[in-house]
Amino acid sequence: MTIQEIKAEILRLKKEKDFCILVHAYQGQEILEIADYVGDSYGLSVEASKDSHKNIIMCGVRFMAETCKVLSPEKKVYLANPVAGCPMADQIDLEKLAELKKQYPGYAVVAYVNTTSELKTGCDVCVTSASAVEICKKLDADKILFVPDQNLGSYVAQNIPEKEFAFFNGCCPRHFAMTAQDVEKAKALHPNAVFLVHPECRPEVVAQADYVGSTTGIMKYARNSDAKEFIIGTENSIVEHLQFECPDKQFYPLSVALTCMNMKVTTLMDVYNVLRGVGGEEIELSDDIIKGAKKCIDRMIELG
Repeated sequence: MTIQEIKAEILRLKKEKDFCILVHAYQGQEILEIADYVGDSYGLSVEASKDSHKNIIMCGVRFMAETCKVLSPEKKVYLANPVAGCPMADQIDLEKLAELKKQYPGYAVVAYVNTTSELKTGCDVCVTSASAVEICKKLDADKILFVPDQNLGSYVAQNIPEKEFAFFNGCCPRHFAMTAQDVEKAKALHPNAVFLVHPECRPEVVAQADYVGSTTGIMKYARNSDAKEFIIGTENSIVEHLQFECPDKQFYPLSVALTCMNMKVTTLMDVYNVLRGVGGEEIELSDDIIKGAKKCIDRMIELG
């Protein structure tokens, strides 16, 4: 089968079998083109909860599919490729969180949405990269334990100096791999380019940015900007998508190393096989985990 033939079959089958396809923006362009919704992890889960289809395919990583199930427990949610995980989400579990709570008694626990649903049951509130600063400002707590991403947590802390923060020593390995030297090299190659960065990057990388924001925020900024050249400091799929969306502009990766192989493992054939009933993995969560994780997410909605 050709790519176009597979796409045509996917579009036919998803309509026939009542499926909604969610695609995270870090997926390849060929997968975006068969999506019902494209976006950041939490935004996709919200769209799925509003959608009328009974079945959902998540083209992303496991914690994203779990969040979909938490917000849509009555629907069947499938992870397109079962091995697609998130190294950051896997860095901390409830046992490690319990140890941290003992070290920092009285701290409100703020969890980045890039965590397992089980971990969320032990936290007070979730945040996205776009909402983290706003929610931590509004949170009725002067001391905050931020997990798992120390880089996003550091960025939040810099914007809220009146509060005290403690961090788990976690990170996104791909964003964390970026250095100040990578920025210097990219700016030397593209001296007229605007530098757009995700706050999961190291503080010394974020400090050099012209704009700091979520994946969706970065893409929106690039679309609306009058500038013609951009260095993109987040997963390299965003460079590809922006090249398609804005052919009159130039987009450059901060580094070739900013490529998430967990995202890249999902293929069109994975989606096709889920629709055929011979692939993927149905996400199943206990009622207790769904209830506990949703409480954490609902608190985010209340504050954000």
